[in-house]
Amino acid sequence: MGRPGTGAARAIALVGAAGAGKTTLMEAMLFAAGAIPRQGDVGSASVGDASPEARARGQSIEFNIAGFEFMGDRYGVIDCPGSPEFSGTEDYVLPAVDLAIIVADPNPTRAGLLQPIFKELEERRVPHAVFVNKIDQARGPLDELLAAMAPASGNRLVARQIPLIDKEHVTGFVDLALERAFVYRPGRPSERIELSPDIAGLEADARFHMLEQLADFDDELMEQLLSDLNPAQDAVFADLVSDLAQGLITPVFFGSALNGFGVRRLLKALRHETPDVMAAAARMGLDGPSAYVLKTSYVGQAGKIAYARVMQGELADGQELTLGGGEKSRAGGLVSFTSPSGRKTDKALAGEVVSIGKLDAVTPGQVLSMDGKARSCSAPACPPTALFSMSIAAKDRKDDVRLSAALAKLVEEDPALSVSQDHETQETLISGRGEAHIQVALERLRRRFGVEAQVGKPKVSYRESLRKAVTQRGRHKKQTGGHGQFGDVVLEIRPRARGEGFAFSQKITGGVVPKQWIPSVEQGVRDAMERGALGFPVTDVEVVLVDGSYHSVDSSEMSFRAAGRLAMSEGLKAGAPYLLEPVEKLTIHAPQSSTSRITQAVSGRRGQILGFHPREGWEGWDEIEVCLPRAERQDLIVELRGLTQGLGEFTAEFDHMAELPGRLADQIAKREQPAA
Repeated sequence: MGRPGTGAARAIALVGAAGAGKTTLMEAMLFAAGAIPRQGDVGSASVGDASPEARARGQSIEFNIAGFEFMGDRYGVIDCPGSPEFSGTEDYVLPAVDLAIIVADPNPTRAGLLQPIFKELEERRVPHAVFVNKIDQARGPLDELLAAMAPASGNRLVARQIPLIDKEHVTGFVDLALERAFVYRPGRPSERIELSPDIAGLEADARFHMLEQLADFDDELMEQLLSDLNPAQDAVFADLVSDLAQGLITPVFFGSALNGFGVRRLLKALRHETPDVMAAAARMGLDGPSAYVLKTSYVGQAGKIAYARVMQGELADGQELTLGGGEKSRAGGLVSFTSPSGRKTDKALAGEVVSIGKLDAVTPGQVLSMDGKARSCSAPACPPTALFSMSIAAKDRKDDVRLSAALAKLVEEDPALSVSQDHETQETLISGRGEAHIQVALERLRRRFGVEAQVGKPKVSYRESLRKAVTQRGRHKKQTGGHGQFGDVVLEIRPRARGEGFAFSQKITGGVVPKQWIPSVEQGVRDAMERGALGFPVTDVEVVLVDGSYHSVDSSEMSFRAAGRLAMSEGLKAGAPYLLEPVEKLTIHAPQSSTSRITQAVSGRRGQILGFHPREGWEGWDEIEVCLPRAERQDLIVELRGLTQGLGEFTAEFDHMAELPGRLADQIAKREQPAA
């Protein structure tokens, strides 16, 4: 860890559920450090959430970054969105920070919302602490909150403070490591007071419990406690620092960001206990002068900007950089975030978060090397799965190229967004974490790129097949003067088992259809299958060419292709066609308390419950496996989040085709017929 007061540069991520107060805490930290003259709330924040889309929603939709200096050290604070719909940026930020602060609500009923956050930090081995915000609004003891939060955390939750309460209101705290009591002073540092006798007893019990938790990882401390010896304060702090860095404990602080309560104490803890940037570099497998790209953005006339953290060495303005694939680029317009909105600099040191201009080839998650050696991160980001899709097209066809270019930039800025082509339905699809996520992307298309787009529900790739076998003749005869056209075929058309696809064979005898024209018959059959009697591609049928005739002069490849198409088209109408729909297998992850409601919702969407069991490694969570028609999945994530306080998610993959029920099939076929 860098020694406090030596100018060490640290990067801190603020994470937590939506509404916990992360942006407010970032402002409170800046104000407490003297970096900004006033502190706003979410609605009037002076730092962060500056985009019109964020202001309109009153929440973060992308990470905010600001910096400050505190007692000789420099900090870059990255405020990550709390909504699951906008959480994709965390995947690129968390690997590179020194510490994550989980901002929590004091209400114990909301403690479960933090479990996915705890899990991600633990899996990435990122040291983390908890700041219980809005403590002035708490309506129960801190012990209840910690007990509710404990199942969510894989680490020991170590309370670093206990509250001072006067008439059911939290008025201050006791620091258990320092053994000192403080009362809050709005807008000013907390004031130290003497421990009263009644508080001293509570403090002694709480401190002993904290020491017992630390002793689980320190045999010498355990011996001291068993011998009723009071450990030295320096030894206690050394254990707190070491255990946090190793991911053995998660310290818990509390306060009120809006009122500035507990913020300075949190800053002092960060100053002494945050691991050094070298620990983050080692975690990422980086062993030389390099910077890690957190995000890219297109900023007006400035073009493309890369936000990165210098992990080792020094980064100079104008320096040549080597990308992960060996490509070369040159840094330009270096801005260091050691102040609220950043400031231009000629050089950035290890630990600093910077923005770099003119790096057009850079993407989030890449490593920029300053010594010519190409590097990559050993802990790559894994963008979250897309859960909601819409078809998208330019309102004006002349904007097609502009739309394509703008979408590519949006996807680069937000890797949780994706754009794909459905070649079967001929649609462009934009996919993301939810409906609001896609809506924000559309608003940015209009505001930043001047492109108006129209969106709709994606089409479903229906199929059709046959119930009964038929024998059908197809004859193509045309005489226009000179050589005419003649092709005559007889086809046996019968259904195959589900999933067996298409098969073509022939049983021609006596050369009634010459061999050189049999492939043309098959091609004609395939032409007819592209759009069957109900208007959809045909599958799971077998076609056998059994008879036919030809003309020595007028027959040709084109004639027999037309004959095959005619025979197949008529046969598909006569074979009792029916619709098939794609069915997907979904794996849903959600708290156990929501399982029954989720199964009801799936059943209401024509889904089939395959089973459920406890989710491995997630206490109190279930993994539910279901089969669900693709047409019913479109807005499933919206309902699922409503049933799970925003926690539920799923993965989906194609499983099989199934017959569509009669009334629905009739509706879809009628809708398709005008297009046919």
